[in-house]
Amino acid sequence: MSGKSATKTVSRSDPPSPAEEMLTESRRHPGRLAGAVAVLLVVAFLVDSFAGAQIDWGIVRHYLGAGFLIRGLGMTVLLTVVAMLLGIALGVLVAVMRLSKNPVTSGVAWFYVWVFRGTPVYLQLLMWFNLALVFPVLSVPGVYTVRTVEVMTPFVAAALALGINQGAYTAEVVRAGILAVDEGQTEAAYAIGMGRLKTMYRVVLPQAMRVIVPPIGNETIGMLKTTSLASAVGVTEILLEAQHAYYVNNRIMELLIVCAIWYLAAVSVLSVGQFYVERYFARGSSRPLPSTPLQKFRAAVGRRPVPR
Repeated sequence: MSGKSATKTVSRSDPPSPAEEMLTESRRHPGRLAGAVAVLLVVAFLVDSFAGAQIDWGIVRHYLGAGFLIRGLGMTVLLTVVAMLLGIALGVLVAVMRLSKNPVTSGVAWFYVWVFRGTPVYLQLLMWFNLALVFPVLSVPGVYTVRTVEVMTPFVAAALALGINQGAYTAEVVRAGILAVDEGQTEAAYAIGMGRLKTMYRVVLPQAMRVIVPPIGNETIGMLKTTSLASAVGVTEILLEAQHAYYVNNRIMELLIVCAIWYLAAVSVLSVGQFYVERYFARGSSRPLPSTPLQKFRAAVGRRPVPR
């Protein structure tokens, strides 16, 4: 009796085998199935609605390569580039000013961010375009004088409004990136004799770019779409060109679909660029670099393993 009871005690205390541990029953997730079905139903409804709508897809194909829309797209891209360059330059400058220990410098930077983040972009566009009502002439005393209306063209007004507004948002992004860099990096740079300015652009900013680049990429994509507001001051970007066309031929939805296709194409190009810029500045971090689309394709077909 004692031997049997001892055997039973030992068998009860034995740990389960690895095979027994792996034999687990998968949980059912009815919510996931219901969600997938709901999404498919919505997609099917949208596809059926567009397929059955009175949209002439031949007109869409015809206008997809229309010269006036291509010119409008070029204006959209140009305005995006100019506004972002101005916004990034101002953003870096204002971010450094906000981190200054001088209360006047940091106060002016804070006021700039407060004003241009606190007022609508549409309002700023109109104010820049009508700047001649406040400053009839722009002049450098004794050197140059010009009427403001001759300088403040629709493109200049839109570029200034969008760029200066973007600078306020970029300043906060850059400031967050600078604050994310460990203070020991700055102290080490000072210890080897670097000045404040050299430390900023040689040590701090290169490390802060990992934090700065992703939101700046998103801001660039947002700027591409925000340029549509420039039509308020007469800039003939792609959406305004489409409006001029459908006021004549009444092909409203067809031309809007063409604009949507071109916007999606431009955003896709910017997204690819953002991916590679982020990948470039991610070098040297402890995390492995994200795989490029080509590397993922090669790994999928088995030609070359994805590097880690």
